[in-house]
Amino acid sequence: MSFKVAIVGRPNVGKSSLFNRIIGYRKSITAEQPGVTRDRIYARATWLTRSFGLIDTGGIDLKDAPFLEQIRHQATIAMSEADLILLVVDSRSGLTDLDENVAKMLYREKKPVIVVVNKVDNQSLKDSIYDFYGLGFGDPIGVSALHGIGIGDLLDEIIKYMPEDEVTIEDDSIKVAVIGYPNVGKSSLVNAILGEERTIISNIAGTTRDAVDTVIEKEGQKYTIIDTAGIKKRGQIYESTDYYSLLRAVDAVERSDVVLFLIDAERDLINQDKHVAGLITEYNKACVIVVNKWDVVLKETNTMKNYEDKVRGEFKFLPFAEICFVSSKEKTRLNTLFPAINKAYESYNRELKTSVLNEFLADMTSMVPPKNVKTGTAKFFYMTQVSTKPPTFVIFVNDPKLVHFSYKRYLENRMRELFEFTGTPIKFIFRKRE
Repeated sequence: MSFKVAIVGRPNVGKSSLFNRIIGYRKSITAEQPGVTRDRIYARATWLTRSFGLIDTGGIDLKDAPFLEQIRHQATIAMSEADLILLVVDSRSGLTDLDENVAKMLYREKKPVIVVVNKVDNQSLKDSIYDFYGLGFGDPIGVSALHGIGIGDLLDEIIKYMPEDEVTIEDDSIKVAVIGYPNVGKSSLVNAILGEERTIISNIAGTTRDAVDTVIEKEGQKYTIIDTAGIKKRGQIYESTDYYSLLRAVDAVERSDVVLFLIDAERDLINQDKHVAGLITEYNKACVIVVNKWDVVLKETNTMKNYEDKVRGEFKFLPFAEICFVSSKEKTRLNTLFPAINKAYESYNRELKTSVLNEFLADMTSMVPPKNVKTGTAKFFYMTQVSTKPPTFVIFVNDPKLVHFSYKRYLENRMRELFEFTGTPIKFIFRKRE
């Protein structure tokens, strides 16, 4: 089990800025308004030769405001998961009653705590560090997350708490990104899969704003489930927080192996669904289409088949994706997801021998020879696979311009029929033989 460090504190003291500074890139959303970070955000951090898990949390507040009770709940879970807690406070506002209330919560956890005094941006603010000795957690450490001041000292202190035998474990999990238009039930599905309240759920669209990673194991296979913020079309992104949510959703897709693309069975398919699906083709990812909220659909004869035909018609650019019908609320048909994920992942990584590929090419071109175009006829010489994720094939021809798009489609369709490529795109690259 890896060493985990949780960052907690009242709202707007710079927890997410500190999180981003430690991991070295912008993953957690930062903004002036309190309450922007709602869920627990996980990442790996490395200092010198040591590596540890870092958890960002929503600000702990006692006011009666939207999400605050759930944010407190998420922060409490993070504290219980952590081996070490960083209590972040603000040098400019000094010690507050809310800081002391958070400290009381930490006393109950009986975990080691480092008080991190943030926003010590200049020499005049250094004396403010002494105000926080009263919290009773030993020597506070002054930092500026914005400018990177004192971060090295903080990291030196963190690794003092780590066991000597802690080693970095290679990640061999299948990365699964869960994406979809806001409020299609992404977090509900993740929670149903995990069996715990992992992310905050609300009927308000856009509740999940950060990408949230969780590693699980099923039948000996590890999966990293990445729950993402709902993706809006660019014209609908008004707040900077929505903008960064989109960036992280794109990042989640980019670093995933398989994408679960969720659509809502309760409503008609819309252009925004196509926009979300476009990310899958843009990044050439394996995919499973998940029709959620299937429990509320009135069933008649062939209801599932008719809906599948409808989905196929709307998403013609994802013909390779398997379609699963589930209800995250009722936790029904969830057993169909992981076989589909595994099949897509295997296809995404499939390699074919060069001899098999050239036999395929010879058979296909002899069965259906390429047609003559205005400037000549394509002649095919050789085929080889150059990569996986997705499977990518180079075909050498006399002139790539002579290969009509319909013939490319023919070769892809025949390859899918003869080999197992369910769930993954495949790429053909046509090159002129020198």
